[in-house]
Amino acid sequence: MKFGFSPPISGPLSSPENLARIAAEGEAMGYDYASLSDHVVIPKSINARYPYSETGEFPSRSRGERYEQLMALAYVAGKTSRLRLVTSVTVVPHRPAVLLAKMLATIDVLSGGRLVFGVGAGWMREEFEALGLPPYAERGAVTDEYLLACRELWTKDDPHFEGRFVKFADIVFAPKPVQKPHPPIWVGGESAAALKRAVRLGQGWYPIGTNPQHPLDSLKRLRAGIERLHVLAREAGREAREIALAYRVSSWGKGVPEQAGDGERRLFSGRDAEIREDLRALGALGIGHVDFGFEGETAEAMLADMRRLREAVLAEV
Repeated sequence: MKFGFSPPISGPLSSPENLARIAAEGEAMGYDYASLSDHVVIPKSINARYPYSETGEFPSRSRGERYEQLMALAYVAGKTSRLRLVTSVTVVPHRPAVLLAKMLATIDVLSGGRLVFGVGAGWMREEFEALGLPPYAERGAVTDEYLLACRELWTKDDPHFEGRFVKFADIVFAPKPVQKPHPPIWVGGESAAALKRAVRLGQGWYPIGTNPQHPLDSLKRLRAGIERLHVLAREAGREAREIALAYRVSSWGKGVPEQAGDGERRLFSGRDAEIREDLRALGALGIGHVDFGFEGETAEAMLADMRRLREAVLAEV
């Protein structure tokens, strides 16, 4: 099992010095990948419902200054040598398809093939409007088409595409990504649409456990979600093992409520020993990647939290 963390790209810890230090020291501790989130702008008034809180409110700590995701990812790539670099997740419609494919191919080449392209369709209507994007209501169709366009650009010597939202032909697209046929695509999200996208277009499924509308916060619920994915894969003629499984842990430890909404024990609540058992149980389900959120008032505090989890829990699994 591979373990990840999120270097700070927003808020008071996100100075260039802190970002570089936390990424480099996380690598030195033995973490396998860094995951970076994606918002270009944060509207001052948000009526859209945030999927990952009970109230639907976007966290206040996430509303401040923030780096652009792919530029920050390239910066982290330059400060590390081994870490895999996961977009967690890229809101695919945020950037024109050809530009998106070029930026990602560049990161993969310059990092020596370390990119993992985590993708989502987005949830914040106001951000879509501020960026002048295709209609928010069509974001699912836009996402699918952009992913197909990226794949065309990454794998074909004479790429061409004729879609509703993307059109190109008679262009040179080089260099191609180092990874062949292209960087792995992990589809984020927990809804039926996300599962179907993972089967159609992904090499991995990358959910978060705490979506109140589609909770995956107990072992029973998570197992059921994986079973739904496998049913869809079989119906599409794909082998279930072709689709990697990753899981994002937003919060963990003694401060997490012990009971999930289905009455079962909530994953990653409690003591170190219980978290170790959760990781072993996820491994038995076929989950190969788990990343954790860390917080702290200072870089030292965040690194201490990362080190403690690494030594007390992850090294024992």
